[in-house]
Amino acid sequence: MNNAKKLIHMPADTLYTGRGIGIAFLDTGIFLHRDFTDPIYRIAAFKDFISGLSGPYDDNGHGTHICGIAGGSGITSNGRFSGIAPQCHFIVGKVLDASGNGTIAAVTEGISWVIENRKRLNIRVLNISIGAEDTEGAGESSVLVKSVDAAWDCGLVVVVAAGNNGPKPMSVTTPGISRKVITVGCSDDSRLVDMGGRKISNYSGRGPTRSCVIKPDIVAPGSNIMSCSNRKSFGQFTYTHRSGTSMATPIISGTAALLLEKYPGLSNSDVKMRLGKSCDDLGFSRYKQGLGRINVSRLLYAGQEAPSF
Repeated sequence: MNNAKKLIHMPADTLYTGRGIGIAFLDTGIFLHRDFTDPIYRIAAFKDFISGLSGPYDDNGHGTHICGIAGGSGITSNGRFSGIAPQCHFIVGKVLDASGNGTIAAVTEGISWVIENRKRLNIRVLNISIGAEDTEGAGESSVLVKSVDAAWDCGLVVVVAAGNNGPKPMSVTTPGISRKVITVGCSDDSRLVDMGGRKISNYSGRGPTRSCVIKPDIVAPGSNIMSCSNRKSFGQFTYTHRSGTSMATPIISGTAALLLEKYPGLSNSDVKMRLGKSCDDLGFSRYKQGLGRINVSRLLYAGQEAPSF
């Protein structure tokens, strides 16, 4: 399959300027929200693995929300709802349909596309806010785990959701069970939230994996997170809130991008180590919190005076 034929490029005068880190997202797509196009157009590439359409879109909203958390400019809200790394650029593969469903084949094809284009588009981080239950018991031998491991081995910082099947043990979804990638759980899942029309709490996937690997690696807020919507209201761009480990994951992806902006020579293993060392211990089991909740100021300004905002 010739992936280059379906790689969508924006006009040369609107492509990202190269100042930011490239974060790849495999999700439901991306809506052309003002927070991604103003002050500069930052969607560097888009590919539709579901319908083969030739331009950025999101018929579900999940992907748009994820992208906004990681790197929305916040210009629509005068900075109130800006993302973690607003200088990043977006590389988006649509691997899930309007209902949020997809195939393993589409996801693995998306991962291969990201790997193939990583150097040309300066992709340093891959965000996968999706997961599946390991119903066949394949564990780390599954196709999904092998695919994310291949992305990691190519030098990408791969950040994956722990899933929303908690609080039972061994409830981290695939490919979050990979021992190489950075698996993200929620630090605030004790809050009662609406998810898919159900009121739930304590939903974040817990470890260990069936191979006795401690997961998640790290946690971040994921309950009632406000970010970009794929819908307009009276012609205006809007925001909405969603909950889940899907929302916690781009917080870590955006934080990794910030770290790489400051220290571009870091390897993915360096990034994983520094993220872990920056965490606040919440006092929970390692199988719930990993190394703890991300502390961005400690990560970026250790031994320095953090700027005031």
